[in-house]
Amino acid sequence: MRVWIDADACPKWVKEILYKAAMRTQIIFTLVANRSLAIPLSPYIKKIQVPQGFDVADQKILESMASGDLVVTADILLADEVVNKGGVALDPRGKLYTTENMKQHLSTRNLNTELRNAGMLLGGPATLDKKAVQQFANNLDKYLTRV
Repeated sequence: MRVWIDADACPKWVKEILYKAAMRTQIIFTLVANRSLAIPLSPYIKKIQVPQGFDVADQKILESMASGDLVVTADILLADEVVNKGGVALDPRGKLYTTENMKQHLSTRNLNTELRNAGMLLGGPATLDKKAVQQFANNLDKYLTRV
């Protein structure tokens, strides 16, 4: 099992939690981004830099991942493809995307998109807080422990 990180928009505090988890579990964590990343020196933390372009990092993750892998991403469409490929996705806010709940998350995303397009929903997600950090760390730990 490997962990893949959609690193272009991944918050710094999420990366710090992921680095610690990689060293603790000795599982390979790979950050995929279209820009250069500074990562700690560790045999368990890797990085792949992809060319600029729409969804290039997402496609690299999907090409590289295997069933049972975990992908950390805030992109619900990528999460859906990961789940369809037999993986599990974890949002930086701590939401775990699985076959059991993916349709619900897609429906919510689609409704919010329609409301935004109609001007009925303004703004983005709430600011990340300590509760989200804790939920992310807890769900990451639960998944890694289970595997």
